[in-house]
Amino acid sequence: MTDGAGGTGGTTGTDGEPEPSDGLKAFGEVVKAFRKRARLTQEEFAPRMRYSVPTVASIEQGRRFPPPAFVDRADEVLDAFGVIKAAAKHLSRQRGLAKWFRHWAQLEQTAISLGTYECRVIPGLLQPESYARAVTASVPPVKDEEQVDHQVTARLRRQELFQRKPPIAFSFIIEQALIERGTGGAAVTRELVDHLLKQATRFNIELQIMPLLQPDHAGFDGPLQVLETGDNKWFGYAEGQRGGMLIADPEEVSIALQRYAKLRSQALTPDDSRSLLERMRGAP
Repeated sequence: MTDGAGGTGGTTGTDGEPEPSDGLKAFGEVVKAFRKRARLTQEEFAPRMRYSVPTVASIEQGRRFPPPAFVDRADEVLDAFGVIKAAAKHLSRQRGLAKWFRHWAQLEQTAISLGTYECRVIPGLLQPESYARAVTASVPPVKDEEQVDHQVTARLRRQELFQRKPPIAFSFIIEQALIERGTGGAAVTRELVDHLLKQATRFNIELQIMPLLQPDHAGFDGPLQVLETGDNKWFGYAEGQRGGMLIADPEEVSIALQRYAKLRSQALTPDDSRSLLERMRGAP
């Protein structure tokens, strides 16, 4: 499963695997130094972190991207005075993202507005961890636990965009069918609905749901993203099964913007979308 603009958020099977880098290795050395300072072996440290010994070893060796929860807990457990958190901020956010998606991910860093229409899967920026894991594990080729962890971690890291300053104005349009599909089972779906409701309360997020019954639909050509940079340039992005296309030609970008504007007019309003989600959450 790709993890790009409209899809899960930019990760993929082999292209998305993090490879050792100076940044990852340096971060691992920082964790290792503080662990030794605390006079803890990896076997003693891992239970306190609520991670396995192989996971701790992989992070210390720079072979694995540290999950956000690992970073926060390591800083606390090792009494690192914020040093571990600071070191994590310098890790590249591009690791674990599909090669075809990385240019778009770079543009996101300077965006002032970002619009996403998705008809295949809940956009990666809106996925709770349980849903992200269910999606990642579902799509061939078969992945082991470490590969799933890599891809999910990269996906969740993109959600740091919600805290970026100056803030980005986000617009999301998602098909109602994506929620009703029940990806991951009933418990995951309940968590997804709760998560969408929570995200919809953010001051910089506008969430709209495209209802099941909508005869006039501008999204028949598939997922779509549009983005405005800080210098007021517009770009578009479209993604398929194993590749993505950055749209930079002004004429093509104009078409993408026209389609996205039409989709916004066809979807439920943000208030009606929240009401629908609340009804879905209350359903048995």
